[in-house]
Amino acid sequence: MKYDVYGVGNALVDIQAQVSDELLALTGFDKGIMTLVDDAQQQQVIEKLAGLNLNRCAGGSAANTIVGVADFGGTAAYVSKVADDEAGRFFLKDMRDMGVTMEVTPATSGQTGTCAVLISDDAQRTMLTNLGVSATLTEADIDEDKIKQAKYVYVEGYLLTGDSTKAAAYKAFELAKKNNVKVAFTASDPFLVNMIRDEIWSLIEGPVDLFFCNEEEAKSLTGKDDPVECAAEIHRHAENVAMTLGPNGSILMHGGEAIAIEGVSVDAIDTTGAGDMYAGGLLYGITNGLSWKKAGHLASHAAARIVSQLGARMERRFTADEIQQLLA
Repeated sequence: MKYDVYGVGNALVDIQAQVSDELLALTGFDKGIMTLVDDAQQQQVIEKLAGLNLNRCAGGSAANTIVGVADFGGTAAYVSKVADDEAGRFFLKDMRDMGVTMEVTPATSGQTGTCAVLISDDAQRTMLTNLGVSATLTEADIDEDKIKQAKYVYVEGYLLTGDSTKAAAYKAFELAKKNNVKVAFTASDPFLVNMIRDEIWSLIEGPVDLFFCNEEEAKSLTGKDDPVECAAEIHRHAENVAMTLGPNGSILMHGGEAIAIEGVSVDAIDTTGAGDMYAGGLLYGITNGLSWKKAGHLASHAAARIVSQLGARMERRFTADEIQQLLA
């Protein structure tokens, strides 16, 4: 196998800034959630950030996870759409510099997607997403040859919100199943679960081998309040479940049993990308011979490292020695 994971998702250049509640209020957007914005709205927000210290990296939910796999030394490929503009060239270079295989033909018109991540003092993140040309991903972009060479295909739920991106996601599922490749899928956001609950259930009961969600998404999906009951209910329909519980760790469901993964105590600065990095750590572990318990342990520490810093990228990667110690 050439790749541990082949990822499918949006290509967004993340622009992160720490902002005051006053500045956040000026944008007029709801705190702590993701809002889709058009070109003009995004431009206005970015202008309001003038003079602040901005951090920029290639982002998008699945892209963050794929980078996480590569961070641990795994092999990964990614497919998405970027434009032939400065942001698009930045995205491709950033992903490739991280060791991710990304062979895409940039779109000649339109602009590369961006996500303004506004981080308030309470570590909450307000995300304003302009999908740009990433919304034009189609099933023609899904590479069967790459999928054949992967152990897992990983698809982000956000793709289900657009017609062509949804077709691309389903094509990835179909080609994975055809070639006996495992499928991992992430719920992505509680708003998405509320919007397409039945469709997510049909995926869990169908092609999905490993379902990622957080506690809120699981509660919305199942209508239950107790996290363990939520995980057990999803596991009745999905072979494997990874449900994150914020600072309380996570629950893995595998082979009919619940595996409790401890949380790692850190001072949270920014929760951006914590779930994405958790998925990256877990996927790296299970595709590189670790037990589910050990993979979950690694994922938990990876997520903790992300929330203790700014941005969705590990400023300091785990060394081989650190990984050995964590797994000892």
